[in-house]
Amino acid sequence: MRAPISGLLSRSIGFLHRGRPLCAVAASPEARTKKLERITDDLLSLNRIELYDYSILFSHKLGLNRYGSAVSSPAGDLPADASAAAETKTAEKTVFDVKLEKFESASKIKVIKEIRAFTELGLKEAKELVEKAPIVVKTGVTKEEAEKMMEKLKAVGATVALE
Repeated sequence: MRAPISGLLSRSIGFLHRGRPLCAVAASPEARTKKLERITDDLLSLNRIELYDYSILFSHKLGLNRYGSAVSSPAGDLPADASAAAETKTAEKTVFDVKLEKFESASKIKVIKEIRAFTELGLKEAKELVEKAPIVVKTGVTKEEAEKMMEKLKAVGATVALE
């Protein structure tokens, strides 16, 4: 088990070294040595699955992916880039799922009728669907269609959410 760990460490250190002095930090040599020994002990105590997870995390932190360098900016800018990508994903969302959260028990029949109108289900299937709430009623609808469905279901006493 030591061979894969030492191979991982030597590849990581070799990648980081690249002709520079290994310790360029302004701390004392004793403090650097203790810190490196602690990190090495922690790495040696990991099992194979944890080592694999660590190697993936380490690669992502360095800005690398499976095909080489993914980012030309320093690794410190990665969280900002990741959050910008997440914001564009949410801004570009055009397909929604309509989820029936809950409904008033007095308006159960009205909710079933509305669900039947949207989904073209039979009476029995629509009743079973409504009784399983919270459940996704319809998937892959446009925003306008989803909003119409929400308004109609809210009008009959249901609580609806878009996903």
